Amino acid sequence: MSKRIAVIGAGMGGLCAAIKGREAGHDVTVYEHADSVGGTWRANRYPGVACDVPAILYQFSFAPNPNWSHNYARGPEIHDYTKSLVDQFGLSDALHLNEGVTKAVWNDGDGTWTVETEKGARETFDAIVPALGQLSRPCFPQIPGVHDFAGAKWHAAAWDDSVDLTGKRVGVIGSAASAVQLIPEVAKVAGELVVFQRTPNWVVPRNDQHVTPETKALMATNLEMAMKLGAQQRAAIFDNADNYFWQAFKWTPEGRAAYTRTALDHLAAQVPDPELREKLTPDYPIGCKRILITDDFYPALMRDNVTLETSAIERIETNGVRTKDGFHELDVLIFATGFETTQWDWSMEVVGENGQTLKETWKDGPEAYLGIMVSGFPNMFMLYGPNTNLGHNSISFMIEQQVGYMLKTLAELEAEKAKAAGVTPDGQRRFNDRITQLLSATVWADPHCRSWYKAANGRVYQNWAGDCASYAAETAELDREAVALR
Repeated sequence: MSKRIAVIGAGMGGLCAAIKGREAGHDVTVYEHADSVGGTWRANRYPGVACDVPAILYQFSFAPNPNWSHNYARGPEIHDYTKSLVDQFGLSDALHLNEGVTKAVWNDGDGTWTVETEKGARETFDAIVPALGQLSRPCFPQIPGVHDFAGAKWHAAAWDDSVDLTGKRVGVIGSAASAVQLIPEVAKVAGELVVFQRTPNWVVPRNDQHVTPETKALMATNLEMAMKLGAQQRAAIFDNADNYFWQAFKWTPEGRAAYTRTALDHLAAQVPDPELREKLTPDYPIGCKRILITDDFYPALMRDNVTLETSAIERIETNGVRTKDGFHELDVLIFATGFETTQWDWSMEVVGENGQTLKETWKDGPEAYLGIMVSGFPNMFMLYGPNTNLGHNSISFMIEQQVGYMLKTLAELEAEKAKAAGVTPDGQRRFNDRITQLLSATVWADPHCRSWYKAANGRVYQNWAGDCASYAAETAELDREAVALR
């Protein structure tokens, strides 16, 4: 029997849920606050924006794209890919763009959710699928005077296209994932660029390659063979990440030694200046923070118009940034300071059994079962929830497993003529106890490690504790000792 499913968010996760939900025969509605699908790839438009996972992995297995321009896809191309999914799978009639969800309330009597939207609509569904992502709430640093700067200023995730940076004195606060992509592009046009680095990052080479039109034309002469070779290449890259790159985070002696050496060799090869090299050498274990994958960040820092400032920022003033060692006069200030990742403050209110809200449930930290279900919130299936982020492989794989788990659960509901599926408190506790124990053996548990993966209480709420294969195994079947149907 078809279920009515509300998918909340039209990024990669929401689109996957909609496609597979429809294929399984369900009635799916997708609510999206913005005017386009794509999620983070719609929102992030800064120069140089790209995925640091190979494009052949950062796509869905059921919708391969033979037209990527580079081995590592650029942001606009990924946005185009998400829009192409709407056309390929006929999702237009299910999309409610410019209509985010403000509230979802569980109705225990009939086993349904009532969803309220920004436009005042109220609809009833059998299940909801929050697909709101982990990296959607820009984080601004708590620096004195942060609001005093009189020049143009913005967060990298809200790029201001109206400001021409040509010849400008530009400051970039931050030197992590988005910074290493935008800095090389800004450096090409800025008169002066000051990069304010609090902590250096481990960087490994991307070894990116442009896929020429001639190569695409050659592959098009035998598309069947091209798709077969692409599947083989995808499997090889996936297995390499899952078996070898994962060991940098699993913290095996071989993994940390190999990837530390790779990063140090990359630094030595690209930065001949020993003083600059010292500023760029981390003093914490590799993998503790996200390992950055880039070929052009280090060369950008050696340009004559670029300064790497490692002295601590004391305050921001109307015309620049004052550090412990001096003052930098600036015309533009860009915050490449990442996202808020530990509060899980969703843009909608969720009310579960007995009137409990998800915000109250998560006041001491977000917990879920398999990163998908939360005790007290039946028939709610999150995508990219707590402890499902990766440092070594592609989140698109994890999303496919989560959507598959949701569909298996809904099929069990139908088979048993039940109305509600919910993880038990004991099932959720046992799962999180085990994940916490497994995470304690990873590099993220290092007490000296500070990163967006970890909350102030030391708990790692973001990351999965194993490789992707182990997550696939965990989500392959419905564990009836943990999940109850009624």
